[in-house]
Amino acid sequence: MMRTARYLAAAAATLATGFAVAQQPAPPAFAASNLSPAGVRALAANCAACHGTHGKPAPGSTLAGLAGKPKDELLTAMTQFKQGKKPATVMHQLAKGYSDEELAALADHFSKQAR
Repeated sequence: MMRTARYLAAAAATLATGFAVAQQPAPPAFAASNLSPAGVRALAANCAACHGTHGKPAPGSTLAGLAGKPKDELLTAMTQFKQGKKPATVMHQLAKGYSDEELAALADHFSKQAR
């Protein structure tokens, strides 16, 4: 009888602990985007793997150079990638990870880079 009581108490404690864990609040949402100059440079650094540092791909590369292109042209292309309207290998997936404000900030950043 004593053994059964201990077993039931342990089972109740386990259930109570499981219930408490299940009732914890959801994890916080991601922080708001950082559109400061340093934040935009950090976002632009993600583009360097394919498009080169400061939007200048390696000589002979078939990838688009971003440096010095008109802001509206860059923003239109990135928005079309995000919406799935422009064919791409990976850009359509990458662009979905940025807010419209971040895409506009990136377009502005690359438009100001020397070719």
